[in-house]
Amino acid sequence: MKEKILETIKQYETIIIHRHVRPDPDAYGSQGGLAEILKASFPEKNIFTVGLEESSLYFLRRLDEIQDEVYKGALVIVTDTANQERICDGRYRLGDKLIKIDHHPNEDPYGDLVWVDTDASSVSEMIYEFFLFGKDKGLEMSDEAARLLYAGIVGDTGRFLYPSTTEKTFSYAGELIKFNFSRTELYDSMYELGPNVIKLNGYVLQNFEMSENGVGSMILRKELLEEYDIKPSDASLLVSTLGNVAGMKAWVFFIEEDDQIRVRLRSKGPVINGIARNYKGGGHPLAAGASIYSWDEVKSVMNELEEACK
Repeated sequence: MKEKILETIKQYETIIIHRHVRPDPDAYGSQGGLAEILKASFPEKNIFTVGLEESSLYFLRRLDEIQDEVYKGALVIVTDTANQERICDGRYRLGDKLIKIDHHPNEDPYGDLVWVDTDASSVSEMIYEFFLFGKDKGLEMSDEAARLLYAGIVGDTGRFLYPSTTEKTFSYAGELIKFNFSRTELYDSMYELGPNVIKLNGYVLQNFEMSENGVGSMILRKELLEEYDIKPSDASLLVSTLGNVAGMKAWVFFIEEDDQIRVRLRSKGPVINGIARNYKGGGHPLAAGASIYSWDEVKSVMNELEEACK
């Protein structure tokens, strides 16, 4: 599949790269990392990265604004996005050919070419593997591509703490840090939190609930977020906090937005992406997300999580 993807890339003058809505560092890292590799390798090609920007990730990359006509005859690549509903910018359908590169369970195998590796820690790791495959076939790595891919790997492995981290992950990270970028600046940008977010984290630690089955929960209503002057996307950064609680098997954050309630699920063992799928979501076995549209649905989600942890 890597051979087919590389040959397809070589055939197109214009390549447009998408990723998922509500991006995280791996979404930006894989999207931008691939773009920078292709720019270094094929300077004559037109390479674009598109999607709604996330201000907290400006330090990684700023995205392109392009007109619909740019898609005519173009190759479209979507990274780190399990299903079509979560692709940011619906114009991905306007291209000549579509490639999916992802590491989530392949329940929606969209695209003309599909490369899915659920054993990969991140799609950024996959993009580096793609570079290794093609480095004798015309692919070039740049410092900026290495910075982005490293950020994506660090982000999706929780700084190499999550079970998805493998020997390959450490090996690739070790190769990437040989390139010229500042890990200190990158870590500071990724993990420094504003005082208001830190204070909300204190609220979370004082007010979370945990059941006898080891199920944790935290409800963050809009009024509370306004009180702390925090966006829902910033509140989502705190989801991993409860992973340090002894006896916690799985937990969920319910974060209220204007038009929905985001359901952020995490686990230390019980598989929880099936629960997310029941609410039009998805993700990894131990990290998933979904949406509900009424506080009445909270009880249903909690009951399913309790069953998974019994």
